[in-house]
Amino acid sequence: MVPLLLVLLLALLLFGAGFAVKILWWVAIIVLVVWLAGFVARGTHSSGRRHRWYRW
Repeated sequence: MVPLLLVLLLALLLFGAGFAVKILWWVAIIVLVVWLAGFVARGTHSSGRRHRWYRW
């Protein structure tokens, strides 16, 4: 009985980890798209020199 419970627990942990990794990939893709959009759409400063669109 104990080995069966351990296998079920391991399967549950691996399923949860796989789901979390899939969500993290989607978050990474969304952040990359937002970063690229900001990189492409950045404007120019009033003095004509280019500046970063982010503060850090």
